[in-house]
Amino acid sequence: MKITVLDALTLGDDLSLQPLQELGECTIYPSTAPDEVENRLADTEVAVLNKVKLHEANLKHAANLKLICVAATGYDNIDISYCRAHGIAVCNVEGYSSHSVAQLTVAAVLSLSTHLNEYRQFVTSGDYTKGGVANRLTPVYHELYGKTWGVVGFGGIGKEVGKIAEAFGCNLLVCKRTPVEGYRCVDIDTLCAQSDIITLHTPLNDSTRNLIDAWRLSLMKRDAILFNAARGAVTDEHAVSEAVQNGTIGGFGSDVYTVEPFDATHPFDAIKHLPNVLLTPHMAWGAYEARVRCLGEIVLNIKDFYAGGRKGRVD
Repeated sequence: MKITVLDALTLGDDLSLQPLQELGECTIYPSTAPDEVENRLADTEVAVLNKVKLHEANLKHAANLKLICVAATGYDNIDISYCRAHGIAVCNVEGYSSHSVAQLTVAAVLSLSTHLNEYRQFVTSGDYTKGGVANRLTPVYHELYGKTWGVVGFGGIGKEVGKIAEAFGCNLLVCKRTPVEGYRCVDIDTLCAQSDIITLHTPLNDSTRNLIDAWRLSLMKRDAILFNAARGAVTDEHAVSEAVQNGTIGGFGSDVYTVEPFDATHPFDAIKHLPNVLLTPHMAWGAYEARVRCLGEIVLNIKDFYAGGRKGRVD
């Protein structure tokens, strides 16, 4: 079995890929540029990747390719229709990162709602020492208890975030295509209008692209906190940037972007230094324990495929 790992660095340089190497002949590339994909897939049977985009142009000459394993739950970077039409199996990994993403989501919300950036800066700048007063209470912050937390997308990650929100004493609103018994499920407009905190955990597809646009941002409370742990394109990034700069919403955070990494032309470049903005480098999924689980599931998916099973299949 020939296995090719196209972007091993996205899995972290602390994670041993020995379990993959034990399955067969394994070629590991730290990263793969778009113009290198076709050549690196030329004679491989199994491709393992995280962020590399696979489509007709770079798959059409991969004559021996039987299986693509995505080291993620989302697989919008794979042309599933092409793979299905050409007999290439595609597997993802579900559930491995729920605790990790929920942890980062809640940490970001806590930081933004409590203004930790500003309070830390007050101390590290020396102003606290110079001030001569034992405490400082500006900017004003509020308890999460009794606030309304809206969760958009209620799969494994959304449910984990919901449990934590309820543990803080928040009232939970859920927006999900199929209502969930036991939860207050509402449409997206209602959720945007009524929530104090909004966190995004929905897959990216035609119905969720630009789900949070200028109109829905205008529905939000002026002190609302929005955090995106889904995909960058679930939000209209230009509209979000403008909303932050105009004070339409109170705080914003994101771990995902339409272009990763984003550059100086990206709309978030204008807001990345603001005290009410918290941007992280697509790391929410990547707690060490989550990455170990992910790799373990990839190995099981490969073994199951060669045994004739359909574990993890999304094609």
